Amino acid sequence: MTNNVIEVRHVKKSFGDIQALNDVSLCVERGEVFGLIGHNGAGKSTLFKSMLGLIQPDAGDILINGTPLHGEAFRQVRRRIGYLPENIVFYDNLTGLETLWFFADLKGVPKSECLAVLKTVGLDHAARRRVRGYSKGMRQRLGFAQALLGKPDILFLDEPTTGLDPVGIREFYGIISILKKQGATIILTSHILAEIQERVDRLALMSTGRVQAVGTVHLLRENLGLPMQIQIVPHPEILPPVLATMEANGFSHTIQSDEGITVICPRDQKIPLFAALAPYLSEMIDIRITEPSLEDVFHGYSIPKPTTHTRENP
Repeated sequence: MTNNVIEVRHVKKSFGDIQALNDVSLCVERGEVFGLIGHNGAGKSTLFKSMLGLIQPDAGDILINGTPLHGEAFRQVRRRIGYLPENIVFYDNLTGLETLWFFADLKGVPKSECLAVLKTVGLDHAARRRVRGYSKGMRQRLGFAQALLGKPDILFLDEPTTGLDPVGIREFYGIISILKKQGATIILTSHILAEIQERVDRLALMSTGRVQAVGTVHLLRENLGLPMQIQIVPHPEILPPVLATMEANGFSHTIQSDEGITVICPRDQKIPLFAALAPYLSEMIDIRITEPSLEDVFHGYSIPKPTTHTRENP
């Protein structure tokens, strides 16, 4: 019995002569926070809309909880899905609470849930304020609130932190953490790679309609063999023997500055480096290890930018 909530099998989608999705396959497991990253035009939004049943693929299959994206069975599955599009538009003359009432009616959710959801996203203080007076960040919170209506099992969140300040971003991911613990499955996109690298369980790197790689950030780093930076700060009196030891053991690619010695170290040489420096470790001021960032991983796969103008939002 599979633990996959979402299965995408060899999906293709074209708009005219533009291949938006080209043989895309991936799986998302139950209770997982799954990230989609890629350049504008990579196919992320098209894949999102295909998984939601808003776009019909030209070929391939998509299953949500084992159910194909058509027929009465999927209508029932879709009631357990929340969706925050990248750009969401509200009626300015409605208040925040009235806006959620509107979406509650569409989803068949009791209106009594709405105020509590506004409180969850930090908008209860503005519940009876007209949306025309909302900032961009407040509108984004309201969009997140409508996605949370009905306590969905699956959440699709397209650039969900757009317009949020650092406090809002931290609160957003705090909510995501709670939902994950409750068993929800979350699929999100973000252009801010540093923001999501420690917050997703796995991710897919997309480019020109294809999935280039799938895995945890750690696994993608390992597969690329990206080197890490190790910064060593020795006391001045042991600097000469430290440099001599590193040179003798083949660690010659070093950068020396006022803050110490920076070594660009291959992953399989980390332990040999520290073994060589073992006699001096007790006299070190500091040692800092910096792993390659998600942005380094992204560029490490040499993912090309689209060479033709793409239509992500038909």
